[in-house]
Amino acid sequence: MSATITIETFDHTGSFKAYVAEPAGTPRAAIVVIQEIFGVNAGMRRRCDLWGEAGYLAIAPDLFWRLEPGVELDPDIPDQFQRALGLMGKFDQDKGVADIEATIRAARAKLGEGGKVGAVGYCLGGRLAFMTAARTDVDASVGYYGVGIDGLLGEKHAIAHPVLLHVPQEDHFVDKAAQQRMHAGLDDHAKVRLFDYPGLDHGFATEFGKRRDDAGATLADQRTAEFFAANLG
Repeated sequence: MSATITIETFDHTGSFKAYVAEPAGTPRAAIVVIQEIFGVNAGMRRRCDLWGEAGYLAIAPDLFWRLEPGVELDPDIPDQFQRALGLMGKFDQDKGVADIEATIRAARAKLGEGGKVGAVGYCLGGRLAFMTAARTDVDASVGYYGVGIDGLLGEKHAIAHPVLLHVPQEDHFVDKAAQQRMHAGLDDHAKVRLFDYPGLDHGFATEFGKRRDDAGATLADQRTAEFFAANLG
C-alpha cells in the first residue's frame, strides 16, 4: 500500500511531502529511500514499492521541495537531465541531510519503540547516504554510485553504524583517482564496506531507463537486501 505523507522540518519553518510504501503486515524495519537528482520519480517510487513488498516500511522524502516541490524528471530526456543538474547546483545538502533526519524520526515514530531505520541513496542520494551515516543515528546506510564521497572522508570517524557503498569502476562522475581515495580512506574502516563493479557506469542500478545494467543491478540489489536483513532485521 502506498501513500503520501507530510513531514515537518526540525526548525518548524516548513514541511515536505514523502512517498510511503507500507508492507502487508508489521514492518520488519524502515528504509529511507534517498532520491537521485531527478526527484521522487517513478524509479524512486518503484524502489519504495519493492522494499514494501520485502516487508519494510519505505519512505522517499522530496528533498528538492525548497526548490521545486514534487519535481519528477527523466534522465533519458536531455533537457530534463540538464534541468536536474541545475537543481542539484542550487540544492543545500546540509538542509537535505536535516530533512533525511526528520524522515528517520518520522519512520521511527511509525515503527514504535525499538524499530530500526536504514537509508539507501542513489547518485546524489548515495552521497547523502554517506553524510547521513556520519551525521545521524541511522542504523545502516547504503550508497549507490555516490558522487564526491572522497571529499567527505573527514567525516568518516563519526560513522557508528554499518555502511555499504556500491562503486562502478567506469563511473564518469567519479574517476579512478577518486575511487582510489575512497578505498584508501575507507577500506580499513570497521563499519564500511565497498563493492566495486568492473565495466559499469553511473546509474547502473536504476529501475528504469537506458543506464540500467540488469546483471550489475541484480547483484548490487541482492547485496543491499542481505545487508539490510543483517543490520535491520
